Order: sequence, then structure tokens, then C-alpha cells
Amino acid sequence: MEQWSFLSADQVREVARNFGTPVYVYDERTLEQQARALLDFPNAYGLTARFAMKALPSAAVVRLFANAGLHIDASSGYEAERAMRVGVAPSHIQLTAQQMPENLKELVSRGMLFNACSLHQLDTYGRLFPNAEVCVRINPGLGSGHSNRTNVGGPSAAFGIWHEHLADVETIRQIHNLRITRMHTHIGSGTDPEVWNRCARMSLDIASRLPEVATLSLGGGFKAGRMPGEASADLQEIGKLIVQDFEEFHANHGRKLHLELEPGTYLVANAGAIVCGVVDVIDTGAGGYHFIKVDSGMTEVVRPSMYGAQHPIAVVPHKEEPRGTRDYLVVGHCCESGDVLTPEPGNPEGLLPRTLTEARIGDYLVIGGAGAYCAGMSTKNYNSFPEAPEVMLSKGGTFLLVRKRQTLEQMVANEMMA
Repeated sequence: MEQWSFLSADQVREVARNFGTPVYVYDERTLEQQARALLDFPNAYGLTARFAMKALPSAAVVRLFANAGLHIDASSGYEAERAMRVGVAPSHIQLTAQQMPENLKELVSRGMLFNACSLHQLDTYGRLFPNAEVCVRINPGLGSGHSNRTNVGGPSAAFGIWHEHLADVETIRQIHNLRITRMHTHIGSGTDPEVWNRCARMSLDIASRLPEVATLSLGGGFKAGRMPGEASADLQEIGKLIVQDFEEFHANHGRKLHLELEPGTYLVANAGAIVCGVVDVIDTGAGGYHFIKVDSGMTEVVRPSMYGAQHPIAVVPHKEEPRGTRDYLVVGHCCESGDVLTPEPGNPEGLLPRTLTEARIGDYLVIGGAGAYCAGMSTKNYNSFPEAPEVMLSKGGTFLLVRKRQTLEQMVANEMMA
């Protein structure tokens, strides 16, 4: 059988039978293990670990991480509100957003932290909260990622204040008498400790020119290897190098900087899977392809269509029986030529068949590595397909429904029929 996720074949059939397909499944045990690994990140002078909730904003997951001791990084005012609704303290939420919420004053007044991601944002915050403390997001000039679409640092990224604009930061700080006590950077997704070390050193150099900074966030971007043989970031190896950098900074500048980290993918990617059904099996003749059509696709996981991202895929026969294998392209249920789950790596325009268990209509298919940027970044309601439910596999082995399947009535509730 193909390698996939934390689910056994019998559990796949149980989930499909009890909750229907498609359905997201999350593993409580893996989520807690990843939270502990992050909280154990080596640090010199203290650590705050945040969950970048954009990766998986499910209430059940946010609550689990908050109970485990993680704080929250929110990418919009709406995310911040969602976190507070499930019980996260406002003081444990930092907003790092491309678009400032209209109710920013209310959110900050309730205790939420704000991270200014542009000169305009810093000036707006200063007008609302003169004499206050603030965090600034700086683009240090270095990026990392498997494609330009996942690279959030360097000159091709619009995230943060370009590092050469520190004089403008200081001008705005003086106008509003702000105290810049926190600094944030983020470079993208990667595993190379040396890249992280380089980014940390660049960020620390910038922090040395912001004399009141006491906390430095290095963002997230720790790669989680989804595919068999694909490397994941080694937090201990990365952290040990960063400890040395922070200690050297203290020796040179007299400041013991508190470290913050805010991964999303690392925490949840391999704690999630999508169970879907095989609805058709076709071919395009000699010289063509064999296709598996499923009742899922870009409505639940758009990463392959968007990035050429790779997810482990396994066919689970609807009952135990011997089967051969065949090379297949796996496609989704959307009326969209780009709804392909087996693209060429890094190339959403290319096709790359997978060798899978011979599929039949009525079988199940598991898409692994689906905890990050799947439910939260789906094209839900395209072709009017409803939002899929979410299920948590508890440590005790039972499946708990944590989000219901959307109904057609809910989908059209805001439409003006008259």
C-alpha cells in the first residue's frame, strides 16, 4: 500500500462511513507533539512560540495550541477575532497583516499586539496610539522558499518595511513618540540551518540599529516534509546556531533579546489528511493517461494547482482485497482544467502520474500532508460545492466532529433573492 498519513485503512473507511466524503481529518497526538517540539526550540534569553493560524484556522486546532502554551499570529483582524472567540487572550495575539482592520483601535485597546508591516501602517498606528509601544516588520533582504509564491523575504516580496528604510521608520517614531520594542522578520519556507543563521544575523544587525528592541521574531517558515524522503526542518539544529547569534548580540550590544517564532506549516502540515471518494476512473486511450476522479480537489486543497505542490496520495479499496497498481493522474471534481492533484513538482502546468493501487469507483483516496494551507486556503464553494467538515482523531482513537459540513442553505444565506 502507498505511504500516506496517520490513518489506517480501516480508519479511512470508518471516517468515510460516519462523516461522508470529502472530509478533513486532524490528528490530536501529532498536533501536540509538534507544539512540544516548537516550545523546546533552543533559545538564549526566553522564547514565545506562536501558531500562524492562517495555516489552519479551525477553532479546535487554535484552542488545542493555546492550551498547549502557544500564542497566536493573526494575519487579519478577522483571524484575531476568531482566536479571541475560542478563548485566546488578546495579549497572546499579534496581528501581522497586509491590510489593517477597520477596528484596529478596538482590537489594540483590548490588549492585542500590533506588528506594523509598512511605513503607512506604522504612521497610522502612531496616529491612533501616540506614545505607545509597537513592533515593526522588517524585510531584511533575504528570502527562502520552494518558489516565488512561498518566498516572503527579499526584494521580490512585499512583506515588511525594506531594511534600507530605517531612517523613515525613525522619523515616524519620533513624530508619534513611539517605542519600537519588538522587531519581526520572516524569510519563507526552508530547511537549511545556514540560511536561517544568515537571516538571524541580518535581522540582529538591523535590531542593533533599533535601540529599544527587546524582542526579535524570526517568523516561521520551518519546512515540513510532506512527501516520503522529503526533509523537514531540524529545529534543534537551527536553534543551536541562533542561540550563538543571540549571545554574540548580547556581548556586543548589552541586550538580551527575547526570541519569538511563529510557524504554521511545521505545526500542522502532517497532522492533517483529506479522505475523499473515487467517483470515476477513465482513460484517454493508447498514448494517453489513466485518471482517477475524486469528490474533492481544489475545493479542499488548492496547493497543487497553485504551486505545483506535492502531497502524498493513497488509494484505499472500499474493502480488503488484492489489487495491482497502475500509473494515474488524480483530478478533482471541479469543472476546471487546473484541478489536478498530481502536477509536476513545482510546476502547476505540468503533469506527473503516480503509481497507485488500482482504483475502482467507490474506493477511497487519502491526501496526506493536508493540515496546512488546505482548509484555510481552499476554493470552497467553487462550482457550489459545500465546505467540507473537519474531524479530530483523538489520542484515544475516536473521531470527533469539530466542524459540520456546510449546507446549501448556508452557502446561499447572504444572497438577495428578491
